[in-house]
Amino acid sequence: MEEQADKSTPENTENKKGMKTWLKSLGLAGFLFFFIKGLVWLAIFFGLVKACN
Repeated sequence: MEEQADKSTPENTENKKGMKTWLKSLGLAGFLFFFIKGLVWLAIFFGLVKACN
């Protein structure tokens, strides 16, 4: 069998670097915003399920 070559192209590594830079710039405030937003949506769905039963 022939081993497959590594599929990382310059475009893929450039995308990954850009993503890391973007995530670092997002920072703690961005993380907390999306974390709390997710918790709010979970609470909404939990409340709807509980109200329907």
